[in-house]
Amino acid sequence: MATLAQIAAEASVSEATVSRVLNGKPGVSDGARSSVLTALDVLGYERPARLRQRSAGLVGLVVPELENPIFPAFAQVIEDALARRRFTPVLCTQSPGGISEDEYVESLLDHGVAGIIFVSGKHADTRADHERYRTLLSRGLPIVFVNGYAEGLDAPFFSADDRDAMDLAVSHLVQLGHSRIGLAIGPKRFVPSARKREGFLGALMGSLGQSAKEAQSWIQEGLFSVEGGAAAARGLLDRGATAVVCGSDLMALGAVRAAREAGGAVPADVSVIGFDDSPLIQFLDPPLTTVRQPVSAMGAAAVAALADAIDGVPVPAHEYVFKPELVLRGSTGPVPVPVTVAVTG
Repeated sequence: MATLAQIAAEASVSEATVSRVLNGKPGVSDGARSSVLTALDVLGYERPARLRQRSAGLVGLVVPELENPIFPAFAQVIEDALARRRFTPVLCTQSPGGISEDEYVESLLDHGVAGIIFVSGKHADTRADHERYRTLLSRGLPIVFVNGYAEGLDAPFFSADDRDAMDLAVSHLVQLGHSRIGLAIGPKRFVPSARKREGFLGALMGSLGQSAKEAQSWIQEGLFSVEGGAAAARGLLDRGATAVVCGSDLMALGAVRAAREAGGAVPADVSVIGFDDSPLIQFLDPPLTTVRQPVSAMGAAAVAALADAIDGVPVPAHEYVFKPELVLRGSTGPVPVPVTVAVTG
């Protein structure tokens, strides 16, 4: 067994604290206790039997992919919340040409999971067959959904307010003097994309007095990727947009690239706003102004709802909408002033 001094040094606590944890004594904060147990794991020593927490069961967590940094952020928050409730999370990540959502679900059922959390899954796709979820619910399996909504499913949904996100972004740009504002957005068959379009159209018509047809002309569709954002932004810049609101931070990176490729600077010539506030996005050049998705609150609420359902007290089958927050950084600025050339004769 490791000495108290070794464990204390690894956990950055006192030897007395280590002793209290190992002997199950009171007077130790949850953080200190966790540090001591983690130190035991790091040092390669087995935890005393009385300190081992019994798992409350397996819970599946299905996310689309991990290349977009917002999904690892959701996974981290949800896995941490599950672990605090003594559930063992089983992360299932999809990739093009890889295992499908349905195949993952079958595997999770084979492992006897107590419930499943779906993040931006097929439930967000209006063209997808949602019978798969009805089958799970008919079996009595607790499931919850994050980002996306499907009518008729008897389960709770937790979503960011996409319409409000667009209103926040457009209002900020209008205050900076912009009137030629474009939206680079993903395919409209996805519920979050459709809602962002609605919010964007409403904001342009309300803030700038544009007609529905004119506002619609400032929307350019692309894939939810850097390349998709760049392609959509090029079309908007060709129309004379001085600002581009994007459906994700990755698309915003593409918009910045497109602006620079066109010989412009961000934000001197083109302002860019993202959506998500993904990790590390603030360290870009320039740091990205974005609409922050309330990942921590949404993830914690989803886990709490699932845990209640597993305990036999299901949360009402509604959609719970969380307010986003505009985070101002360096990628937005005043509308560029047209250069006038004096002609002498």
